[in-house]
Amino acid sequence: MTTIELNDGTSVPWIAFGTGTALYGKDAAGTVKQAIDGGFTHLDGAQIYNNEESLGQGIKDSGKPREELFVTTKLGKLKDGESVKQSLQDSLKKLGLDYVDLFLVHTPQHHTGEGRLQEVWKEVEGVKNDGLAKSIGVSNFKVKHLREILLTHTIKPSINQIEFHPYVWKAAQGLYEFSEQENIKLSSYAGLSPLTRAPNGPLKGILPGIRERLEKDYGKPVTEGQVLLKWLNQKGVVIVTTTSKKERIQEYLDAAKVPDLTAEEISAIDENGEHQRFFEPFWGEEEILVRN
Repeated sequence: MTTIELNDGTSVPWIAFGTGTALYGKDAAGTVKQAIDGGFTHLDGAQIYNNEESLGQGIKDSGKPREELFVTTKLGKLKDGESVKQSLQDSLKKLGLDYVDLFLVHTPQHHTGEGRLQEVWKEVEGVKNDGLAKSIGVSNFKVKHLREILLTHTIKPSINQIEFHPYVWKAAQGLYEFSEQENIKLSSYAGLSPLTRAPNGPLKGILPGIRERLEKDYGKPVTEGQVLLKWLNQKGVVIVTTTSKKERIQEYLDAAKVPDLTAEEISAIDENGEHQRFFEPFWGEEEILVRN
């Protein structure tokens, strides 16, 4: 699938170019323009990445019409007395945009205190109602955080963006199943970690055989990265990834054309995924937290 439908009826491109991690706090303009020129239409940013201005500049430099792009940003920690609307308006000014397509609460740890998450979510619903964000959601939320805001919500979160790859699959399965029940899509960051951060992990013996089978059926070269992207895509997960290399951009986008994994291949990846996180973990099972 090249688009994924959210619970508000919006269709989101299946893969996004992320401006965190390697671009954290850096000028992202040239890399963003390269990504858009290469075919990315979904761009994922955040206040905490401290590069929204350059994300906006990259969008402007690309010359791509606004209506052909899907832009995400995320709410960081609010300043004393600052409202969610004021915070988003500041982001929009930096981005040079009138609205974002998706606005996420970056992490529940930025909004602590009795009932505070519910208050913040109510304000996030307000910016959607005001037209400043087309869709709204959360990031790094556990089941308990989702339950908390669902107690008083008017608008349900459309997405929960988390660290998600085969090496957290077993720990995240409960969250995945809860999200499926509530029709909240998961979005994955660090999805290629089994290759980029743990190349000698247990999938080292699994991915090459799957890659070879796909390559034979496809009649074109297939990479192990594309195997992981297919695994994510077939679980209905929106993918956020990044690269500074033109050839990687094409590789990632072309993964949509690669034949599907079989049920047996998906199961082999699921079952051979040892538990390993690469971003700051907290409290045990199904917990995923962004680097602050």
